[in-house]
Amino acid sequence: MIWWCKARGLSLIAASTLGTMLTGLAIGNLELPIPVLTGQSGQFLLAHLMTLIPAATLLYGLGRGDSRATNTALRNIRHWDAALGLLTAAAGAAIAVVCYLALDSDLAVILGRNVASYVGLALLLHPFLGYQLAAAAIAAVPLVLAAGGWRPNGTPETWAWLLHDAGSALALLFMLVFLCLGAVASIARPQLPLRLRTHF
Repeated sequence: MIWWCKARGLSLIAASTLGTMLTGLAIGNLELPIPVLTGQSGQFLLAHLMTLIPAATLLYGLGRGDSRATNTALRNIRHWDAALGLLTAAAGAAIAVVCYLALDSDLAVILGRNVASYVGLALLLHPFLGYQLAAAAIAAVPLVLAAGGWRPNGTPETWAWLLHDAGSALALLFMLVFLCLGAVASIARPQLPLRLRTHF
């Protein structure tokens, strides 16, 4: 267990989650200029982009070590990895709730929701793409949604969950779906065989 905690970088994940939430609240509604390909430009916050950081550190932790060697261990760490992702999402959500109650800020809700959504996507993509490609794919998500997720009246498209306001039930549903699918994919990912090299 201690080895797994060190290998996955739990302290780094915890620090990045807390730091992202507090920094996002500190910078407030700072907007980023993103070129829009469809519709009319809406509000794209720096907070929409920076909430990638906990998911990126989670992927970094999941990518450390030799996956073939760890898959042959007696303990199945795939359940632990899924639990780590869900715990990271829960931590972001808990910090968001505390900050919302203390500051009455809708931005706290958006930060917590987006952190959890990105973590769910990280868990979902990691088994199929590996940690490097999964990180690149997740990093492209906010840029794609910001460029093509706006309607002509400046409101976000239904599928552009990242751009929805704090009270959006649809964005919450997206977050829950990402987390559920990500946990299932993380637990059910194929177990790679250990390849041994022989030298003569």
